[in-house]
Amino acid sequence: MTAPLAFFSSTPDGFVAEHFAISRWSPDMVNGAALCGLVARALEREHGGDGFVPARLTVDLFKPARTTPLTARTTLVRDGNRIRVADAELIQDGEVVVRAGAVFLRPSEQPPGDLWTRDHRPSPPPEHIAQVASDSSHPYFGSDDHPDGWSQSMLEHQGASRKRMWAQHLPVVAGEEPSPFARAAMAGEPTSLMTNWGTAGVGFINVDMTLVLARLPEGVEVGIEADDHISSDGVAVGTTTMYDRRGPIGTCVVSALANAHRQVDFSGQGVFALPDKA
Repeated sequence: MTAPLAFFSSTPDGFVAEHFAISRWSPDMVNGAALCGLVARALEREHGGDGFVPARLTVDLFKPARTTPLTARTTLVRDGNRIRVADAELIQDGEVVVRAGAVFLRPSEQPPGDLWTRDHRPSPPPEHIAQVASDSSHPYFGSDDHPDGWSQSMLEHQGASRKRMWAQHLPVVAGEEPSPFARAAMAGEPTSLMTNWGTAGVGFINVDMTLVLARLPEGVEVGIEADDHISSDGVAVGTTTMYDRRGPIGTCVVSALANAHRQVDFSGQGVFALPDKA
């Protein structure tokens, strides 16, 4: 039986992780992008709309989520004229494995005046990449060591230079088109990969993600480009700029812990792919 092209299937028992949700850290563990997409979906469905747009999502990944069914629970914290705040939890086997908080804001007019902003802006890949990237399970990678080359080969980009990623993201739940907010949540979580990936692979595992958006992404493709990696004594902070073909949309930051005993080294893998089908 062919696995659905989605992270989860919705069942009477909850959301069941599909093949594409499996983490590279462990075959019985759900990956962070899938979990971030699932909490974003729950928060937006239950607390979005009415003129509000999602502006921040913080996800705490403090306990491994396994491949048994997950359920989502949300709580409205505040509902004001311009600011709405809500929390969410993912529950598995009676325990909370992920918690999240979202801020929804009501857009208005830009204030007057000029402001400083960074000179460097990440650039999307050439338009033809969008036509090739119809397989959502195979993102494209770029790096400063290969400034003119976007490819699906992780081997080509394993090094010490700045990295970037461009992808069309899978549906969170089978049979549903992901919303722009869910796409942004799934795109932001690989900030850990983009900022903690060095010459020997990835030796840090992120424990959270905070996504801050000035606007939602347009179109089905979202990119992230590493801004910085700071680490000391096995604790790391990584930041990326998020963007679409129109330009930057926001920033993502993750904190991570050393996980060297399970180092993920991509040097023996030519093309990034999610785990093989069973």
